[in-house]
Amino acid sequence: MSTEQGTGQRTAVVLGGTSGIGKEIAKALAQRGPVYLTGRTIETAKATAEEIGNGTWPLALDLAEPESIANALASVDRVDDLVISAIERDANSVANYDLRAAIRLVTLKLVGYTETIHALHDRFTPTTSIVLFGGLAMERPYPGSTTVSTVNGGVTGLVHTLASELAPLRVNAVHPGIVGDSPYWENKDNSHIIARTPLGRLVTMDEITDSVLFLLDNTGVNGVNLFMDGGWILK
Repeated sequence: MSTEQGTGQRTAVVLGGTSGIGKEIAKALAQRGPVYLTGRTIETAKATAEEIGNGTWPLALDLAEPESIANALASVDRVDDLVISAIERDANSVANYDLRAAIRLVTLKLVGYTETIHALHDRFTPTTSIVLFGGLAMERPYPGSTTVSTVNGGVTGLVHTLASELAPLRVNAVHPGIVGDSPYWENKDNSHIIARTPLGRLVTMDEITDSVLFLLDNTGVNGVNLFMDGGWILK
């Protein structure tokens, strides 16, 4: 894909952009310039890219298979904005520990995220901005969240070390709480969470997308782990 920058457009890469919040982010970024969008299969990536249009380019990539990441991203010729929104959900208790699931999630979120940045590093520009996705299980653990809580805490550490190592490039992360209109949560009873949220409601996918754009665009924000939870963490 040609990503000529003569018009001042920025080229974005969105990993995990075929559904939910990642898809909304890809849609927003496609209004600003070319977007490379990844899914686990080329079929899902193509379908989403065709739906979004505006020069969106599909790629197949599984972050839990880090040895394949560099090859999967070989066609990306420039990265101005990188958003790694790919996640997996896990309820893995100590009593019933699924070792394979735990290794996959740790690999996906910590090794996969880092390998992506390593693989694309030579195509970063002087103003490249990176946004990672964590989550609030690190602050609000629950039975079965051991792996999720651990990897989300690891994302916080990644932001700090990568902001230092890649300076002056900016690296930040969004840590969503429960996103009320996301496909995973919209049909669930979230009343007990809303009751504990000072905002009086759950955050939305549009608000998460806006927070990502803020972190990408605001050149004074760096090394930040941004909680997007309507204040739920306070109670």
